[in-house]
Amino acid sequence: MNRVAIVVLNWNGADLLPACLDSLLKQDYPDFFVIVVDNGSADGSKEILERYQVEHGKKLQTIFNARNSGFAGGVNIGIRRALEQGVGAVALFNNDAVARPNWLTKLASTLRSNPQVGITTGLLLHGDGQTIDSSGDYYSIWGLAFPRSRDEQTPSAPESGYVFGATGGASLYRAATFQEIGLFDPDFFAYYEDVDISFRAQLAGWKVYYASDAVAFHKRGATSDRMPGFAKYQMFKNLPQLFWKNVPPGLLLTIGWRFKIIYLMMFFNAFRQKSGWPALKGVAAGLWYAVKSLTKRSDVQKLRKVTATYIDSIIYQDLPPSQKGRLRKLVRRGRATS
Repeated sequence: MNRVAIVVLNWNGADLLPACLDSLLKQDYPDFFVIVVDNGSADGSKEILERYQVEHGKKLQTIFNARNSGFAGGVNIGIRRALEQGVGAVALFNNDAVARPNWLTKLASTLRSNPQVGITTGLLLHGDGQTIDSSGDYYSIWGLAFPRSRDEQTPSAPESGYVFGATGGASLYRAATFQEIGLFDPDFFAYYEDVDISFRAQLAGWKVYYASDAVAFHKRGATSDRMPGFAKYQMFKNLPQLFWKNVPPGLLLTIGWRFKIIYLMMFFNAFRQKSGWPALKGVAAGLWYAVKSLTKRSDVQKLRKVTATYIDSIIYQDLPPSQKGRLRKLVRRGRATS
């Protein structure tokens, strides 16, 4: 693996782009280039990108979409452009993040020394560097996905090792992995599309590795905060897709009954939090996409090379730490009486 492309998706991120691009263009990896996919921005992003392209020449490529095709659809355009140029791997990087100069080198070194690793992710810190945004992703026995180490203190960051999934905001994907399992699923639009592709990679026999010395800093929510209710809608829409596409037959019942309980409880809790309307729209969309996912499921499971026992061994065997309150009390009460 030699040449690497870094794909950055931008949507109305004119205030974020300079810091992001400056950090990426200063990477010490010997052979890379950056592709910025602009998702129909209307805030002056185009002018900034045109200026950077003049200044950096072939080191920076730009693609301007006429409309917002979401995270998954947008990065797919950049990934295809990169693969057409014969790269060995493609990194994804959020426009609201900045990377240390050796970030790409550390990730590429992991792929180079571990042929079975299809995706590698690093330590993504919050902007102030004091706490952790992500050290990879978990998928729970309850059918929920969530960032590993979220909001923990930086000194407690875990050591390098294998993880379930990689965050789409700052990870490196082997070209051969994309060529075997396909790109990101555009039906996710945004949220959990990175867990979906990690799940598909795991099923196909690829491993995901977390490199603690590949460090970047993320201004979390800089884009989604501009769209009230967006995250809630996408969560309810995408979690059923994630379940139906990827969970192998041997775990459908084990995860399925738990997922049904927690999905319903999160739905009712959304009304208590006064975000019932986006949740209701998300559930309706989730039903439609869940039906579509059954068709995709056949293709995903045909590529499966690992057992349900292996998948069970790498998923999180408890409720996500953020899921507290009545559900956790209910679970504990059930354990106490069993």
